[in-house]
Amino acid sequence: MKKVLLLTSLAVISTAAIAFPNKNLEMVTHSGAGGGTDLTARMVASLSEPLLGKSITIVNKKGGGGLLSLDYVTSRPADGHTILTYTSGQAGEIAKGSSKTTLSDWIPIARATDDPQILMVKCNRFKDVNQFIESQKTKALTYGTTHLGGIDDVSAFAFTTKANVKTAEVIPFDSANEVATQIVAGGVDVGVLNLGEAKVQISAGQVCPIVVLSDSRMKSLPTVYTAKELGIPVSLSTVRGFVVKAGTPKDIVEKLEKTFIEAMSKPEFQKFLDNLGLDETSIAGKEVWSKQLEESDKEMRESLKQLGFIQ
Repeated sequence: MKKVLLLTSLAVISTAAIAFPNKNLEMVTHSGAGGGTDLTARMVASLSEPLLGKSITIVNKKGGGGLLSLDYVTSRPADGHTILTYTSGQAGEIAKGSSKTTLSDWIPIARATDDPQILMVKCNRFKDVNQFIESQKTKALTYGTTHLGGIDDVSAFAFTTKANVKTAEVIPFDSANEVATQIVAGGVDVGVLNLGEAKVQISAGQVCPIVVLSDSRMKSLPTVYTAKELGIPVSLSTVRGFVVKAGTPKDIVEKLEKTFIEAMSKPEFQKFLDNLGLDETSIAGKEVWSKQLEESDKEMRESLKQLGFIQ
């Protein structure tokens, strides 16, 4: 009798796994409609729906630096039907300890965009990257960022600290466009930006990327050194990807990973990446995405603690 019950239970579990998804899904973002994260989620959702055979509703939980989105998904069952669009913003709040959750409460599925942090300067301000670094050994440069305690702030601090130069004097601005404008105007020496945020100024020959904070050079910036090539162990990106609540069955996680990778391999998503100045290397599966999140969490915690955001 026990054997029959066991076999029946296994059959039910197997059927449930095969049936996934057995209802429509939700994809939760922390940005408002029309924002970069929202657009990324909508693109991936629309391309994944035919593959899953179910609709995916975008749920915008804006507020609290991403905390509302974390809380919402935490309150839902760990069955794979509620997917969180996870970004550097939420990662920062988790690193600060502002969230009820930690990184271990989430299972990474796939990465959609990997937009490296780039140090940019006014063109012809420095002869080369070596002069850029040498100049900071005797005098701190001003770094324009979008807000204190975020990925830009951490990038400026981590780079100058690990380069053994004067710690960056960070000046926060309301938008990335304002940072790019201030580089040109001479309001700041350096801007911490993503490639797409300064496309206009770069095309006009006003702003030049000088160091990319990534593991390898960007295809769109083949002549720009990475920090690691310069002996500075810093790799930080503005990322967007997908995670589910811890406890979600392994086979469901694997199905979502396979589905999203297939969806993001389609020409429509490749064009979306191209418009951001990115390429197919942005797309990654669970293993790469997990490793990046762990390394970024460690880097952010170390820097935020030294900056005084973590007691």
